[in-house]
Amino acid sequence: MRVNNVVTKMQANEMAFGCNFSFPSTTLIELASMAGFDFVTFDSEHGPFTVDMLDDLCRLSSMAGLTPMARVPNIEDSTILRFLDRGIMGITGPHIINGDRAKQLANACRYVPRGKRSFGSGRGAYYGNFDSGPAYMEHTNNNILVIAQLEDVEVLDNIDDILSVEGIDLFASGAQDIAQSMGLQGQPNHPDVQAFESKVRDIVHAAGRKMAEDVMASVRAANLFLDGCKSYLAQSRS
Repeated sequence: MRVNNVVTKMQANEMAFGCNFSFPSTTLIELASMAGFDFVTFDSEHGPFTVDMLDDLCRLSSMAGLTPMARVPNIEDSTILRFLDRGIMGITGPHIINGDRAKQLANACRYVPRGKRSFGSGRGAYYGNFDSGPAYMEHTNNNILVIAQLEDVEVLDNIDDILSVEGIDLFASGAQDIAQSMGLQGQPNHPDVQAFESKVRDIVHAAGRKMAEDVMASVRAANLFLDGCKSYLAQSRS
């Protein structure tokens, strides 16, 4: 059964490296595998990813030895289930502002007894082709990574409740939306935004928890292309 490369690296105290896609591209996923990345992430909150696209993208990722992960557009059970049933092995839930939303995210991502995920016999569950249902569910629960994105000013009012929720593996920031929630729209590098991120990070670490950036690093596929092109053009024109 599929193993989550990020979880494996975390258990070995190693950093995992990935590529973040805001658009679908099977060719770039293949190249990401050839380059040696551990995972790919599909930004389905903002990117144009349909369910059938995700099915093929997850299929190719798995065949290429990459762990497919995604940021979902919302944390409704039905939304997250459609991603997991495609074969997504890591879910980032946006705008986790309190303990209730953190619990909703955690419950949607794993099977009983660690969550409330519904069972379906699609490709995410090997089309039902396994010897033991309990063994499959336990293995899958252990290989799903759940990330709560803390990107709203309200987070600090509820941070203790959020951190008390079982089933959240990592926490992530989101400077652009933090800036908006602070009335600093379009200013993700503003000192107040950076101070907010630093404070949240310190609280997470003090609670013995980890930020996503502590265990995984990712680069945007668009930036790999743009930065490479800009470098090439600069060198060619000099």
